[in-house]
Amino acid sequence: MQRRERTRHLIELGGLVQKAGLVELADDDRATLYGALLELAGRARGDDAGNVLALWKRRGKRAFDAESEASGASGRDAEAAS
Repeated sequence: MQRRERTRHLIELGGLVQKAGLVELADDDRATLYGALLELAGRARGDDAGNVLALWKRRGKRAFDAESEASGASGRDAEAAS
């Protein structure tokens, strides 16, 4: 059970990397992606860590909200057209 939950969690994290456009941006190069993630982790551990993490969280929430609104609107548009 725990292994299945861990696998699902890792798949979801990989989906976020894909959703953010990093796979295409890095031309699917794992070394580039890993280096970028290490850079982000370094920034998050830096002097301004609290502000950086808060900024990333706000941006992520806005992106999720915008995506949710867009998918809701497209669903409503499809219902109205039928």
